[in-house]
Amino acid sequence: MARGKIQIKRIENQTNRQVTYSKRRNGLFKKAHELTVLCDAKVSIIMVSSTHKLHEYISPSTNTKQIIDQYQKALGADLWNSHYEKMQEQLKKLKDVNRNLRKEIRQRMGECLNELSYDQLANLSEEVDNSLKNIRERKFKVLGNQIETHKKKLRNVEEIHRNLLLEMDARQEDPHYGLVDNGGDYNSVVGFTNGGGVGHPRILALRLQPNQPNLYTTTGASDLTTFHLLDQ
Repeated sequence: MARGKIQIKRIENQTNRQVTYSKRRNGLFKKAHELTVLCDAKVSIIMVSSTHKLHEYISPSTNTKQIIDQYQKALGADLWNSHYEKMQEQLKKLKDVNRNLRKEIRQRMGECLNELSYDQLANLSEEVDNSLKNIRERKFKVLGNQIETHKKKLRNVEEIHRNLLLEMDARQEDPHYGLVDNGGDYNSVVGFTNGGGVGHPRILALRLQPNQPNLYTTTGASDLTTFHLLDQ
């Protein structure tokens, strides 16, 4: 069955267009390879798809530059010089931009001002003032953030200090504050200062009643229990 003739026009469906491009590209590269092998020809094909992807076929043992050189020689044209001149023009423009930027920087540093007119000096002064204003705003914003951070840290420290003061007040009012009552009866309480100095007791000794047999050792150890108190 003969295949119908395809009308040559742009394929509107993007997927079908990409599939057709891929198939025909491969077929074209295959024909170029056959031409290279059968006829000992030098073939170079450069293709760019609608999605901006570059595809190239080049005959073995050659390169694109050699073919372009032969193309220039056949036409009597010099494509490289034209491209080089365009690159030189672009380089010159970039150098001019760089030179002007460096000059503006020196002027903002207070240099190269003699060649400026009054209006140019006025504009420069206004630009410097605006720059300083932006710098101050940024500086105050950073300082404000740092102050808020320190305030939060200070509030946390004050809360910890307040809790410690409340705990110390509770210890002064109740000598047994913080001790766990395990159901034992304390026969006596004796306070000792550290080193015999005058002041509040730093060591609290409690003697338990004999109704707590579990607290005595089988070796007849002392039933005197001591607790170290915090400095007040």
